[in-house]
Amino acid sequence: MKLIKTIVLVLLFIVCSTKSFAQERGIPVYQDYLTDNLYLIHPSMAGASNQNKARLTARQQWFDVDNPPSLQTLSVNGRLNDKVGVGAILFNDSNGRYSQQGGYLSFAYHLMFSRSTADLHMLSFGTNIGIIQSGLNETDLVDAGAFDPIISGVDQSEAFFNADFGFSYFFMDWFSHVTVKNIVNQENQTFTDQFQIINQRQYLATLGYNFNTFGSPFSFEPSVMFHHREATEETNFDINGKAYYEFDNGMLWGGLSYRRSLDGAEFLGSNSQARSQKLQTLSPFVGVNYGNFMFAYTYTNSALQEITISNSGFHQITLGYNFGENRGRYKCNCPAVNW
Repeated sequence: MKLIKTIVLVLLFIVCSTKSFAQERGIPVYQDYLTDNLYLIHPSMAGASNQNKARLTARQQWFDVDNPPSLQTLSVNGRLNDKVGVGAILFNDSNGRYSQQGGYLSFAYHLMFSRSTADLHMLSFGTNIGIIQSGLNETDLVDAGAFDPIISGVDQSEAFFNADFGFSYFFMDWFSHVTVKNIVNQENQTFTDQFQIINQRQYLATLGYNFNTFGSPFSFEPSVMFHHREATEETNFDINGKAYYEFDNGMLWGGLSYRRSLDGAEFLGSNSQARSQKLQTLSPFVGVNYGNFMFAYTYTNSALQEITISNSGFHQITLGYNFGENRGRYKCNCPAVNW
């Protein structure tokens, strides 16, 4: 009942904070999923864990730049019964003059193929329904008496709706996730026709395995994540390494993520010759689970690139709380569902 009340409160907040329906952009894809928050990008993870989960994240970048990108998310997900999972996400994202706020409601269905819950063999399907309100502040871009047909000179705002769909497959220490985000094509009136992209469909795929020795408190989990944007044909991938150390009533973990884009941007070098640069970032992260509480810190740096806006990087803090009845441990070292 506590989980249902939490979901209802989140739903009321979403409904009261939106006015109409239009095109979705959604939550930016960072390394949040590595800090015990896979549900944030894969709706099929709603209720996949042994306990219900609440997660709060705050991400800030470029402290030495005015109005830098920042993101805050609040998510909660859990099981209603043996097969049905539900969840909700609220987020606030700002980047200079552009901002968006909104939320998603999630529904997931989990199919167990193993003979009992002792062994993990599960296929999960999930969907998100989202309402997002975006804003573009151009109030100080036009001087008095000046006219520009592209710049409105006002603080514009509109709301819109979209949906995500995905599935997850677990077999003992193996795991995989595939999600299609922003399924519905919709126009956005905030931007002019020259700058808006009607199709904002994105594809996410994650694959990983947890290596462990029986009786050892240590385990190592390599994984990869692919991210493709359909309209712009942009693709990037993450190569991740994550290590765990289990102790009484908790777990200490951390790792490193390397992100690289397959698409480059051209610029003129110091010798006036055209050069190309691809997105490259390194993100070390560390976290701890103690009892029902979780804390994590992630730092992202783009120093591998020749041209950067700032050297201060990205900083993210994640706070978590697990609640509700523990449905028991699977006989695998699979933290995504066992913690």
